[in-house]
Amino acid sequence: MTGGLKNLVPQGLKNIYHLARAYGSALFFGFPGTKLKIIGVTGTDGKTTVVNLIYHILKQAGFKVSMISTTKAVIGEKELDTGLHVTTPDPIQIQRFLNEMLKAGSEYVVLEVTSHALDQNRVAAINFFTAVVTNITTEHLDYHKTYNNYLTTKAKLLNGVKFRVLNADDLSYRELKKLGNGERVSYSIRDKADFKANEVKLKDRKLEFTVTFVDKQKKHQKIKLVAPLFGEYNVYNILAALATCVSVGVKIEQIISAIANFKSISGRMQIIKQSQNFDAVIDFAHTPNALENALKALRLVTSGKIIAVFGAAGGRDSQKREPMGEIAASLADLVIVTSEDPRNEKAEEIINRIALGVEKAGGVLDKTYWKIADRKKAIFFAVQLAKRGDLIVSFGKGHEQSMNFSGQEIPWNEEEVVRAALKGKTIYGKK
Repeated sequence: MTGGLKNLVPQGLKNIYHLARAYGSALFFGFPGTKLKIIGVTGTDGKTTVVNLIYHILKQAGFKVSMISTTKAVIGEKELDTGLHVTTPDPIQIQRFLNEMLKAGSEYVVLEVTSHALDQNRVAAINFFTAVVTNITTEHLDYHKTYNNYLTTKAKLLNGVKFRVLNADDLSYRELKKLGNGERVSYSIRDKADFKANEVKLKDRKLEFTVTFVDKQKKHQKIKLVAPLFGEYNVYNILAALATCVSVGVKIEQIISAIANFKSISGRMQIIKQSQNFDAVIDFAHTPNALENALKALRLVTSGKIIAVFGAAGGRDSQKREPMGEIAASLADLVIVTSEDPRNEKAEEIINRIALGVEKAGGVLDKTYWKIADRKKAIFFAVQLAKRGDLIVSFGKGHEQSMNFSGQEIPWNEEEVVRAALKGKTIYGKK
């Protein structure tokens, strides 16, 4: 099925097609998804960080583990780039990866799972050992139509697992705790939960906090964690990874050590250091919730102005555009609205929709916010605006290696563009 034909086929029929491919490829490879302990991570925000945290902890603790996330796949000791617009691969590729992971000697696999993958049966024929849900906010409603459909689709991951790791502070928890089966393991900063964070502090751009919980030996524990991350949302990400790893039997001291030396992920609050006298950050935030959390976190580590560069993807959740503009204008000092995968929409129309939200929050065109459709020029302009102590942050592209215009994937590297802007150099043709 290709191009226009795809659009004529009802999604239900497509899902049957994907189901047949999933079981067919699983049969061909000998059902590797039933021979591995697979930890599935889903949610609107934080999936990639949680996947990488769990993988890192298990790896550091000596477990034989592989992973598939938005940013990369690791099969044994081999690392593969997955930097296009793909989170959960196609059914045949997933089964091929799982088979290679099994051959590489892996016992555990940490797999990032999207709602699309769950709905489209891309992860059929896989027996999940543990399911983690980070949060569920309004996202992908262009596909799922309603929040309830979105939540119900995410909840499919909770069926048949040994552990269900859930965020007790998220609005979805009330419904999710009733769904699926297996032992429920909750985590929280504010509400009562199995893993409860307290005394959260930010010191030298590192998170410090304590966590209380009952371990596998039924002993009450209170541990202190230090992580080279910042932002309250990363406390939740760490709690999700901690709860998962304790549940599968990792020793507490190994978890503490692994979290302390966790390295930042490409495109996730990635600090770009060159000779500039201001900060530059790349982040993947592309939902209202993620954008708000990221800007609040950056405000705590910024002495000067925050200059935010962002857009919104075409063909996706058009209702989030104005809210994102309003959030950006409320939490950043200067805003540059630009392109982010316009796909088959006009970039200028998406930008104008975002601008309505910016102006609702008091933004003034060409004084506190600008419209620059060319993303490269937008980033260069942000650098020109920055002064000592300021922070520029570009949202939405992160690790991705292409940008979609009119259905065509055009090479794009956000880090390369930011670094070139900081050096005052031109790339990809004219400045």
